[in-house]
Amino acid sequence: MQGATRHASVFREFIDSGAAGGIVLMVAAALALIVANSPLAPAYFGALATYLGPLNVEHWINDGLMAVFFLLVGLEIKREFLDGQLSTWSRRVLPGLGAAGGMVVPALIYVVINSGNPDVLAGWAVPTATDIAFALGVLSLLGNRVPASMKVFLTALAIIDDLGAVLIIAIFYTDNLSLPYLGCAAAVLFVLIALNRMSVLTLVPYVALGVVLWFLVLRSGVHATVAGVALALTIPLRASPGIAHDLEASPLHRLEHALHGVVAFGIVPIFGFANAGVSLAGMGLATLAQPLTLGIALGLFGGKLVGVFGTTLLAIRLQLADAPANARTGHILGVSVLCGIGFTMSLFIGLLAFPDNQAIQDDVKVGILAGSLVAAVVGTIILLLAPPPGPGED
Repeated sequence: MQGATRHASVFREFIDSGAAGGIVLMVAAALALIVANSPLAPAYFGALATYLGPLNVEHWINDGLMAVFFLLVGLEIKREFLDGQLSTWSRRVLPGLGAAGGMVVPALIYVVINSGNPDVLAGWAVPTATDIAFALGVLSLLGNRVPASMKVFLTALAIIDDLGAVLIIAIFYTDNLSLPYLGCAAAVLFVLIALNRMSVLTLVPYVALGVVLWFLVLRSGVHATVAGVALALTIPLRASPGIAHDLEASPLHRLEHALHGVVAFGIVPIFGFANAGVSLAGMGLATLAQPLTLGIALGLFGGKLVGVFGTTLLAIRLQLADAPANARTGHILGVSVLCGIGFTMSLFIGLLAFPDNQAIQDDVKVGILAGSLVAAVVGTIILLLAPPPGPGED
């Protein structure tokens, strides 16, 4: 009995740890690569192409399940800006500047490398993203060798990065708009805002209208996942009058807590398994040397390193923001490199950039996998070599 309790405790610690979601995602991605390069490959790709109603399995995952992922992203963004690490301008400055540098520099690297081929310039946003689950998973595995302030910095930076990715998707990867559907979606969004203003604190009407909003946005030409973020911004961050000071009881916190496990251990691994599978047959070093693949890999690794680290260090030197507590230059450098793990969001943007070209999508996936892997390994090595925080500094 004692042994069973111990096993349950270890499993619970794993589930509750920040590393768990990242580890599960890594396993799902590895399985996808194995299956896609095995005799099971025809069944794997055939299953993804199978239609269930109006959409095939791959589209249900990318347009449906990922809308729930973006709902959680939107909830986290709203919570952090109103009641979290980004609730004041002083807290937003450093991760905000780091996120901006970490988006601009990778995009520039990609554009410069691919300037001779206008057909692939649509992929400029692929290396701008940071995978919060993957990056925090790697960072959590390092334990107390990294100051707690750097974990907060990475979380805040990734949240702002996610906000940037959402804006990029909404602005640059939207076409063939249907004004009637868009108008209906705006009307539903207005009703959701009205519910918030009237202090409706039960989640049922928000979720029900959210499903309608998702359908309308899907048909409008705007990517359906944007509906998840729009819905999140209307969920109230306040409790009922009897427990007004307990924000943990607010609809936003309740929905966020309900979705966290489902997204981390269900939706994101499913997305990774469905989209990381790429046949490596016939691929070699020459594939990595292609401008498209190279632009993504270098954008993720080198671009995030230069953009995040350079901007962060410059902001600290110019006294625009305070350095994270007890963090040394090596810690900032290592975390900046880890920001080059762009797996989930980069894959998603890659699918939007080249929706009808499987060959280019495969090259995009190879670039993302290569850049993210190098960023994870190099970032980990840098943080292992950096002086650990002293007593009381973690």
